[in-house]
Amino acid sequence: MNHSAVSEIGRRLAEAFRLSAAPLAICGSEEVPADAVPLPSVHRCIAVAMYRMATGAADAPALYLGEEANAGCCPGGLAHMGFVGRSAEIRWFISTGRSDVRGGAAEYLKADPALVDACFERAGPVTPPGRYLVIRPCLSVLEDTPVRSICLFGTAEAVRNIAALVHFDRPDPFSPVLAPWGPACATFVSYPAGMAAGAPRDAAFMGPTDPTVNHAMPPDLLAIAIPIAVARRMAENLDASFVVRRPRVAFPERGRNL
Repeated sequence: MNHSAVSEIGRRLAEAFRLSAAPLAICGSEEVPADAVPLPSVHRCIAVAMYRMATGAADAPALYLGEEANAGCCPGGLAHMGFVGRSAEIRWFISTGRSDVRGGAAEYLKADPALVDACFERAGPVTPPGRYLVIRPCLSVLEDTPVRSICLFGTAEAVRNIAALVHFDRPDPFSPVLAPWGPACATFVSYPAGMAAGAPRDAAFMGPTDPTVNHAMPPDLLAIAIPIAVARRMAENLDASFVVRRPRVAFPERGRNL
């Protein structure tokens, strides 16, 4: 068995952390995969489409998105995947609003438009991983597929444990796991997949810190998205870590020693 294969990494992590949602792989492709459907056919929001895939049927098709294959997708999500330019009005919509922009509608996620600009500048330009962005269950990934990252959905307890395993072989207590600002699709895809130029390349991204997806996701759900090199090390570290050696600490029996 090839323990470094993405399908096996996903299987081992899902089993170790008792995940009911399927681990997802983020890939790039120059052609539309034969088993893929347009991402907006599932939902206009990239993050919501991913959650539905992870929690849906085991044989869910792969999802794809591209510059000429994006009808019905959230424009902000397309910008954060690098397929379209960012609207000049988004700085107002995300922050305080302006009367002549979308009728004054605003999300109030930042204190002022200048902060939105600063965050986007630090995140840097976004480069798609290929002509098409492809998202598929890890179990359907072929061994020669160049996977950028994986995304795991779980309870808060499971994601806390996953974050602890990220830290297992790392000396820095602060940077290995981050809870970044930005839309959920950036946390799930463009940051961990190395598509955003300013995103750290060796960190896992936990969240989302984007309340606009709360309507579509359970209140006790978290996600953690992980560059594939980090995920590979995590799978290799499982047997030596607390997850396997002290499972009752990772997943205690409820009602005892509280």
